[in-house]
Amino acid sequence: MILKPVTTEKAVKRIDIDNTLTFEVGRRERKEEIGKEVERTFKVKVDKVRTLIKSNKKIAFVRLDKSNPAIDIATKLGMI
Repeated sequence: MILKPVTTEKAVKRIDIDNTLTFEVGRRERKEEIGKEVERTFKVKVDKVRTLIKSNKKIAFVRLDKSNPAIDIATKLGMI
């Protein structure tokens, strides 16, 4: 379950440089589930998912395929 997008300076920089979106997700979510949910919700292809637990929150870094620019998804979500 994706809770909300992260809109820090570093997260916005990752959109341009790495084609990566950053989301706060539920603590029990697995990488495969996060990737499938992003693919289903935004109709894009996910290349890789990395996670990090910080301050009792789980952060997911979702790298999209080269054919799907992350900047388009970010503008739809109002991150940029």
